Amino acid sequence: MIRVLIADDQAMVRQGFGALLAAQPDLLVVGDAADGAQALAAARHLDPDVVLMDVRMPVMDGLEATRKLLGDRSAQRPRVLILTTFDLDDYVYEALRAGASGFLLKDAPAADLVQAVRVVAAGDALLAPAVTRRLIAEFAARPDRRRPRPTDLAGLTPRETEVLRLIARGRNNAEIAGDLVVAEQTVKTHVGRILAKLGLRDRAQAVVLAYETGLVAAGE
Repeated sequence: MIRVLIADDQAMVRQGFGALLAAQPDLLVVGDAADGAQALAAARHLDPDVVLMDVRMPVMDGLEATRKLLGDRSAQRPRVLILTTFDLDDYVYEALRAGASGFLLKDAPAADLVQAVRVVAAGDALLAPAVTRRLIAEFAARPDRRRPRPTDLAGLTPRETEVLRLIARGRNNAEIAGDLVVAEQTVKTHVGRILAKLGLRDRAQAVVLAYETGLVAAGE
């Protein structure tokens, strides 16, 4: 059973998403929150597997709540799926940098929301939509002194670097295995080593890092 917490400042959104998810046999809505501070407190108390986190909320926005939640080493950290009305938003990009596992537009079909929760709960990143890669490319292209440098990838082997490049282009493990003519389990091993070497939580952060270091450029 996947435990879900819904954080959104609009009661109708919380109720609608809650009813949709509660109707699924493998999903359990354990609670909801009307702002980021409530979301943070509820997540620590209710121990959800996935938090649906709205970006724009009062008291504490979804970005700050995500940073605090995923930066808390003393607690079990859930997967965070960012909900937004806008497909190009500084907050969404920063949330991905903070460790969110992906994002979904609020007007996405109901089936997409259900599948998104299952995907991130399984430990994958929701990076398939082209809009996600466009968002990352857009903000990674902006000058920022805090960004990683290409030398930060020096610890990767040539094959690991190739796998990271394919991850950043939105390829899943099966597709990467086909591209490289190797077993899918071999790809999983490479992905695990890449995340461990770079100190990353999941594929979403790997994609961000690949763009920020210039390993992958917008439009490739």
